[in-house]
Amino acid sequence: MAAAGVALVVANSPLGPAYRHALHLPLGPLGLLHWINDGLMAVFFLFVGLEVKREVVAGDLSTPAARRLPVIAAVAGMVAPALVYLAVTKGDPALVRGWAIPSATDIAFAIGVLALVGSRVPASLKLFLTTVAIVDDIGAVAIIALAYTGGLKPVALAAAAVILVLLFWLNRRGVRALWPYMLLAALLWIAVLQSGVHATVAGVLAALFVPLGDGDHGPLARLEHGLSPWVRYAILPIFGFANAGVALGEAPFWAPLPLAVAAGLFVGKQIGVFGAMRGAVAMGWAARPEGASWVQLYGVALLAGIGFTMSLFIGGLAFADPLLVEAVKVGVLAGSLLSALAGFALLRWGAR
Repeated sequence: MAAAGVALVVANSPLGPAYRHALHLPLGPLGLLHWINDGLMAVFFLFVGLEVKREVVAGDLSTPAARRLPVIAAVAGMVAPALVYLAVTKGDPALVRGWAIPSATDIAFAIGVLALVGSRVPASLKLFLTTVAIVDDIGAVAIIALAYTGGLKPVALAAAAVILVLLFWLNRRGVRALWPYMLLAALLWIAVLQSGVHATVAGVLAALFVPLGDGDHGPLARLEHGLSPWVRYAILPIFGFANAGVALGEAPFWAPLPLAVAAGLFVGKQIGVFGAMRGAVAMGWAARPEGASWVQLYGVALLAGIGFTMSLFIGGLAFADPLLVEAVKVGVLAGSLLSALAGFALLRWGAR
């Protein structure tokens, strides 16, 4: 949050031109911003992939009953914002590629705001929001792989496939040392980067083959714990600083693109997530989280509209025009801020 705030201040100060110029400085084969968005974020996606695997194999997503409600809510919470976005942009061909921008939930921000409410909400709500965000991350990775992939290069794809086979072989052979997996993960990132598929997908794919092992002492847990401080206190703040800096005067909020993104996050998310929860419970498909009221669940649905990291990331993939990317940032910041404030207020005072 602090890094995003500093980026906004810098971008709207006399340092703004230098800030934007620095982000495009060439560093070897990629520019600085590409190293952040394609390199550092691949490590973030590796971390997310480890979390997803742990939850699905041995955690809160390991049984169908536990998965049902958050999966239904997450899927609806991705579809509804996309529909709201397309409705506001009226199917403009120049803007239609941004349909997935408001579909994402930022797990770090959403859980952070929920933590500010403290003990006023039951533990089941924190677990539910975390699960929705994890399923949302899976959907976001699938969208990036399918919708924002450029011209495919068969040789690089074949190399990536061979590396995945080697990772599978290591897993099946019971190799517990982490360094072979990390070496192959680095090679996989290079192959995917060259293939036309977005490089961050390599992080998730590599995570799937890291062995779970014995609980907190297994390879997956050791890698997840080792990456955690780097992701939370270095990669995400660097990403926020590099991507949240928007010159506010250059992209008015009432333009179709930022308005569509903000409406998708603030309106579409709450309609999709809360509507799906009410419908699933009413139809008997799933049970309401233990100890949670509908008012509290509505507050959580609002928090799901905090898109920040993933929304900014997808916005950068959707548009090549810098002006459109700046407009996306305005919409993401506005929609995420509205969702955070409304969700916090409802959970803090509305439950009474």
